[in-house]
Amino acid sequence: MSGYELKAVARRLLRDNSPKIFLISLVFIIIVTVMSTLEQRLPGILGAYEQYLEQMATGEIQDLGKILSYYKPGGVPFAIVLWLLSPIIDAGYKSYCLKISRGQKGEFVDIFNGFLFFGKAILLNIITNVLILLWSLLFIIPGIAAYYRYRQAFYILIDDPGKGVMQCIRESKRMMQKRKLELFLIDLSFIGWYILNTIIILLAPVPFLLPIISIWLTPYFNMTCSVYYNRLINDLVV
Repeated sequence: MSGYELKAVARRLLRDNSPKIFLISLVFIIIVTVMSTLEQRLPGILGAYEQYLEQMATGEIQDLGKILSYYKPGGVPFAIVLWLLSPIIDAGYKSYCLKISRGQKGEFVDIFNGFLFFGKAILLNIITNVLILLWSLLFIIPGIAAYYRYRQAFYILIDDPGKGVMQCIRESKRMMQKRKLELFLIDLSFIGWYILNTIIILLAPVPFLLPIISIWLTPYFNMTCSVYYNRLINDLVV
């Protein structure tokens, strides 16, 4: 099945499950957006760094120690909680899309399924990000390859929460052998949508226009990824 065929299946699934899937995706987008906004506004590490970058953008010459003047320890615990929640919510939305891709009935509560295995979701997110970072230190290409090598780990965990984190990583690595370029090209085929989404976000005259493309793009992309994962499983079984 080509990338074009995968996306065609994803579009059919979106049509068959409309408008419910778009409403659930909108709730997911709102949750993620609120979490991201709160994380940026908190007087913690991320907020301090962004304020430092804003100062640098004005042309002022400052050393890195300037960050400490913006640093407020009180916001750090909340920033950590939001950072830990991110992979849990993402895993829940992936589980919902995976259900739909298999012809099962998905419900709103599915986007919170990540809490059923939240410890593993958090640990998997940390380990995969560390591995990608370490490979990226060698050069950008190994980093990109690592990103695609571990791309299926979350789907594997969602499929069987009883599996260990490292087992999910190993199975993803096996699944993606000689498939990394294939998935990269599928991702690349969405670049036009992401550019359009960015333009609308930057130029939108009113706030409610911001997620107008995301409401379509988020389920479309995730459904395509779910269909692709199902294809990988079938290929391994065969």
